[in-house]
Amino acid sequence: MRRILAGLGGLAVAAWLAVGVAAPNYPHFVLLGDRTGEARPGVYERVWRELAATQPAFVLSVGDTIQGLNDDTAEAEWREARRIVEPYRRIPLYLVPGNHDVWSEASERLFRQYAGRATHYSFDSGGAHFTVLDNSRSDEWPAGELAWLEGDLREHAAAPVKFVVSHRPSWLLDAALGSTSGPLHRLAKRYGVCCVVAGHVHQLIHAELEGVAYLSLPSAGGHLRLSGKYEDGWFFGWTGVEVRGGEVVFQVHALDGAATPLSAWGRAGLLVR
Repeated sequence: MRRILAGLGGLAVAAWLAVGVAAPNYPHFVLLGDRTGEARPGVYERVWRELAATQPAFVLSVGDTIQGLNDDTAEAEWREARRIVEPYRRIPLYLVPGNHDVWSEASERLFRQYAGRATHYSFDSGGAHFTVLDNSRSDEWPAGELAWLEGDLREHAAAPVKFVVSHRPSWLLDAALGSTSGPLHRLAKRYGVCCVVAGHVHQLIHAELEGVAYLSLPSAGGHLRLSGKYEDGWFFGWTGVEVRGGEVVFQVHALDGAATPLSAWGRAGLLVR
């Protein structure tokens, strides 16, 4: 790729995830895309080796941690996912429920068990507030989910930096059309959300609507669709984030390759050719 710019044994699941570990003034954290969805063997492991070398404060994964969709094999798949990240258990890991993670009542129970969280939740880190939503079973926002979001944002209105994260980019059509009338965007504007993040499509997509950044993350192992071209946003990688005062700085890392600022990307791919 050309460069564009320079089994845990007896340990508890909570120890694997380091759920709730937080400290002020984190230097940076990592946003991680889908592991599965016709996963490419070994890619997720390579992504973790790269991102761990930067010593992030925590990792926030937007979902599809297991291949799932089968109640009979789901728990074994969660154990395997846990085994992969075991060498990095010192790094807190927050999971978002994806459609490959939650599809039934049984799979939701497993997600809660292995993630150590409800399917929607929020947390704070270094002055930033993160709201995780659950749209694992529908492309549309489930009934009550945006009401829960509004309540959470209202409760944390004083947080200087706010992120909203889900698996499916249910905002994608609005972002593509430049529409500011969607209910999620109206809430984001009302409560000063800086960034709305998702995965699911395995493609890097970036749009700005009235000062709110919308970001669909590149794949962390799930197969690449359509053109498969880096410049179109189809690549394996991870995204580093720094919060500097009220400013949020994204650096997009392609696996074994380019590192670019998010500003270099738009709705149709790479802007700097």
